[in-house]
Amino acid sequence: MLAKPNRVTQPHDFKAIVRRGRRFVSDTMVLYVVPTESDVSRFGFIVTKAVGGAVVRNSVRRRLRSASHDLLPTLGAGSDVVVRALPASAEAPWATLHSEIARGLGTMARRR
Repeated sequence: MLAKPNRVTQPHDFKAIVRRGRRFVSDTMVLYVVPTESDVSRFGFIVTKAVGGAVVRNSVRRRLRSASHDLLPTLGAGSDVVVRALPASAEAPWATLHSEIARGLGTMARRR
């Protein structure tokens, strides 16, 4: 579980990150990353009904949150990340979600 300071919770923050963020697209998700002046990195998740029913969406969100929690120490400070799950994420194993988030964050770190 991500700690409260590591979560994007406000709708206007989600909107700003999606609009201004650099985008990384994979088969199961779209990552938006915005560097910030903050000491902490934050993650937010968008899982729509296109992914599946409520049980499936919550399962996907939990798996994405777990993968993000594992990758938080490697990210460092000062980034806001929004993960938009695509319908293929419902069938993807946890290891695939983890590796795609890691690959996306690595790509964004090299672009800075």
